[in-house]
Amino acid sequence: MLNILRSFNFLGLGSMMVLMFACQQKSKNNNSIISKKGLNVLIIIADDAGWNDVGYNGSEINTPNIDALAEKGVKLNRFYANPTCSPSRVSLLTGMPSSRIGIVAPISGKSNKTLPDSITTLPQALKKYNYENALFGKWHLGLDISNGPNAFGFDYSYGFLHGQIDQYTHRYKNGDASWYRNNNMIEEEGHTTDLVTKEAIDWITKKRNVTKNFYIQLAYSAPHFPLQEEDKWKEPHLKTIKNDSRRDFAAAMSHLDHSIGKVLKTLKDQHLEENTLVVFMSDNGAMENWNPTYQYDGKFKANDVLGSNYPLKDWKASNYEGAIRVPAIVYWKNHLKNQENWNYMSVSDLMPTILSLINKEIPKDVEGVNVWSSIADANVKTNHDIYVRGHKQESLIHQPYKIVRTRHKDGSPALYQLYNIDEDPEEKQDVVNKKPEVLARLKILLQNQFIKDDKTVNVELK
Repeated sequence: MLNILRSFNFLGLGSMMVLMFACQQKSKNNNSIISKKGLNVLIIIADDAGWNDVGYNGSEINTPNIDALAEKGVKLNRFYANPTCSPSRVSLLTGMPSSRIGIVAPISGKSNKTLPDSITTLPQALKKYNYENALFGKWHLGLDISNGPNAFGFDYSYGFLHGQIDQYTHRYKNGDASWYRNNNMIEEEGHTTDLVTKEAIDWITKKRNVTKNFYIQLAYSAPHFPLQEEDKWKEPHLKTIKNDSRRDFAAAMSHLDHSIGKVLKTLKDQHLEENTLVVFMSDNGAMENWNPTYQYDGKFKANDVLGSNYPLKDWKASNYEGAIRVPAIVYWKNHLKNQENWNYMSVSDLMPTILSLINKEIPKDVEGVNVWSSIADANVKTNHDIYVRGHKQESLIHQPYKIVRTRHKDGSPALYQLYNIDEDPEEKQDVVNKKPEVLARLKILLQNQFIKDDKTVNVELK
């Protein structure tokens, strides 16, 4: 409500009271609907899908099921994730910048990094209120089964622990086993996308406790490399995409989209659409290419072209828009009207928004903002800063400006860039020399964020 009042501070007291009453009535209406069957939550995560890899953003890749969500739901056109995958999953599950717990890059190799026990995750918070939680697909927040999803609030989990896997052997690039169900490592045959989809559908239709509401995190490996798609997924792109590598990537997106459609149909068939909030997002922007070299014992050829972030700047792992501004949609049948939403939001906002929507307590460590009123009505503007720390750069959005700080390995002073991303979303015009007062102000805001970060990633502002 505070954000709403700030957004309308030009109104008179009478107008504000009318607005408050309207919002309270809307909240009551939502709550009365939720109280009948409760609210289920399905979060669908694509892996490395860029801004221009979904049809509704103008891609040459046809994604009819994702596009249907966009046509019926709310397109979040300024939704921010992290530059890479593990950090985005941290922010989703904790409602805070991932740098607060020292995870600013993908967890890889033999790392024992994971979520700390001291922080309440979204599924742990929901579990207190009789939710049953399930994760299907990618975890990437602990590479040992002992610190897998079931240790952090998920009642059921199935998929892979690592960041990238062979789609058929389900092994990590160095050969490590990664495929599991709950607390057991298993061996199964089949393509990752198909297996994850089948397990999610089986759980929804046969395995879940129907007396409880559910939270599902459906985290696909597609369209992340290695790209191993059957000809049937490539054939629709033979005439429209000339580059073999890009065509393979498109096939992975088509396979993903088809699978999402099957899960959404399951919700409809099970009469769950009207009380299930569906969120679609990518964990970060697209990667430009991939040269596997030693990975998978040389089994895979290089990919010279992968995803597309056009017209946004740069690629996965940077802090430019192409890496952190991702496709995102929110759909809730009969509760959200279709709209283009240009409000600034972040993956850290999902946890407090979901908990607020069901009137439940938000854990004290959460820094994200409840943005439900802005999702429901694009005219209700958001105004909170969005801080993102990667392993190469840091950025902070303080509307309408975005500061990007690039570190140098040799220890020399960092490079600062400043963009008015309202006017220049493609980040073509660095205004760092034209707006010294803005730069100074955002540097202070950035330093304030650094102070809150885990000491293992803390650096001085130079």
